[in-house]
Amino acid sequence: MKTNGSNSEEIRTLAKYILMFAHKTWRVINQIYGCLYEQALMLLEFMPYRTWHPILQLLSSITTNANCNSNLNKTNLIISEVRVDGCITLKIFQPKA
Repeated sequence: MKTNGSNSEEIRTLAKYILMFAHKTWRVINQIYGCLYEQALMLLEFMPYRTWHPILQLLSSITTNANCNSNLNKTNLIISEVRVDGCITLKIFQPKA
């Protein structure tokens, strides 16, 4: 996230090991990319997809880090870059006779 003022600072946060497919999270990420923090919260609240909850937790983590570490206000934050990589794969074992 970046600030909306003249002095732009970057705040980065990383979420690992979320058990969701990347293409499903991209549907949600593309909707909030480039929005202000408050707009992104409203969009995530009304999403019909299950992937909104981990992304909402990540956004709240970013804002608390920005507020505590850099003394930035939540209303000035803009989502400037979002990166979703491939997720981990699980091996499913089904025993057979």
